[in-house]
Amino acid sequence: MSTDLMTALSLAEVAALVLVLAYSLHRVRTRLNNIDGGLGALAGALATVESQHLRGLTRWVADINAPLQTILSVLPGIAAKAAFVVRKVTGG
Repeated sequence: MSTDLMTALSLAEVAALVLVLAYSLHRVRTRLNNIDGGLGALAGALATVESQHLRGLTRWVADINAPLQTILSVLPGIAAKAAFVVRKVTGG
């Protein structure tokens, strides 16, 4: 092969690579724009759900968590007593 032909083929290869990369980047940009629109809609919907439904649950969550905190605080004592009973029963 001649040097001129190899040079021309190399340049054509580089041009084809640039075109493929440009096309791929364009497709990525299009998909990211679509995703951005979807995420924007999702954010709006989630804000609506939070403002209309979840904020009213705050008091109920606190009412439920208070007894659970009490239960959680006594669990180590119950575990210690259970371990003591196991030692007594098993003789260990």
